[in-house]
This record gives sequence, structure tokens and C-alpha cells, in this order.
Amino acid sequence: MFGPKIRNVFKSRWQALFWSASVLLTAYCSVPSSDGDDDSSVTKFAENVAARVGQQKTEHKNPWAKDPQSN
Repeated sequence: MFGPKIRNVFKSRWQALFWSASVLLTAYCSVPSSDGDDDSSVTKFAENVAARVGQQKTEHKNPWAKDPQSN
């Protein structure tokens, strides 16, 4: 398992407090908001990327392939 062993974490009260605070902070940061508000900058970025992908050619060119004109 990742991180320190449980017996080492709880050697002192301060270490236990730090560990529990980090678990709570991780849970707080990873759960989305319940009101459904989206960050407008993230939405704009996603729309911009989708528009650029739609404009690209569907044909893939190998960047490592030799140019036929260089023979």
C-alpha cells in the first residue's frame, strides 16, 4: 500500500491530526459540487479543444516517416 504504515502515522497526536486532515482534504477536493455549477474557464477550454479537433484532418501522418521528395 502507498504511504506510511499506520503504526508510524499514529506515533503522536500531531501526526494523527495531519493524516486525518489530509484524508479530509483529499475527499473535499475530489468530490464535485452538488449545485452543478461548472467552472466557465474549464468549459470554454473543453469547447475550444473540441472545435480544434473537429477542424483537423482525419488522415494521420507519421511524423517519423521519410518525405517522398527527399529521395
